[in-house]
Order: sequence, then structure tokens, then C-alpha cells
Amino acid sequence: MSATLLLAAGGHLDNRVRIAAVIVTAIMLGVVLELVRRRRWVERYALLWMSVTVALLVLAIWNQLLSRAADLLGIAVPSNALFLAAFAVAFLLLLHFSVITTRLSEETKILAQEVARLDGEIRAAREAGSNGDRAGSPPEATQSAIADRDPPTSASTADQ
Repeated sequence: MSATLLLAAGGHLDNRVRIAAVIVTAIMLGVVLELVRRRRWVERYALLWMSVTVALLVLAIWNQLLSRAADLLGIAVPSNALFLAAFAVAFLLLLHFSVITTRLSEETKILAQEVARLDGEIRAAREAGSNGDRAGSPPEATQSAIADRDPPTSASTADQ
């Protein structure tokens, strides 16, 4: 880390600002790694955030890169290029999470419908069983689902 601080010491930005930027990005990288280590974050998101953190670290150390990128894009002030890139990344993340949320919402709706259907089948099977109706008995798969869901509490209950 001391080599990183030495690299951050030269350039156009104030040395304190560059050192603070390096420290903040190093803390961000540490937080991401800790979240992955504790299994609170999926690796694919960690990889994305680690990439963003490394990019910020590179820009904090080598601020001429930001100036060159701004010149190539025709942006007069390099910090405006950085804000534009940050807004683009934030927009893409919001779009990605919106797609994921929509997909999960659809999957949840389908699962709720499936649970309601299976619950209806189980209730119908119980009702038919309590009436002693053999003709309306449920198929074997539903009977096994009933047995898995509500096992008999005693032998006398199973005989009834």
C-alpha cells in the first residue's frame, strides 16, 4: 500500500486528495471482499464492484488517464467525464436490477399459483378421504404429497 501512496503523491491533484481517494477505494475493495467472504454477496456482483473499485483506484493514482479519456470524448473538464461514466454505470446497474426484479416477481407469482393449486388438490383429497369416497381418490402423486406434508401423528390416526 505504501507503493500506491507513493504513486499517488505526484500529478495534478492535491496530494491529500489523491491519498484520500486511494484510501477510500482501498476501503471499498476491502468491504467488497469481506462481503464475499461472509457469503453476503454473490460473486458476480462482487466481481462487478471490484472492477469498479479497481478502475477508481487506477484513476486516483493515474489522473492523466482521466484527462486523456475526457479529451478523446470531447469533454472539457475531466471531472465531468468521470461523472458521466458514473451516471452510465449507475444507469446500467439500475436497468440490470430492474430486469432481475421483474423476473423474480414473475417467478414468485408462478410459484404462488403452483402452491395454491397443490393446496387445492390436497384439500380435495382430504375431503374425499374423509367422506370415504374411493372413486374420487387422488392420484398416487397427490397421495404421496399428502403423506409428505402431514404425516400421521399416531398409528390410530393412520388407521382412520
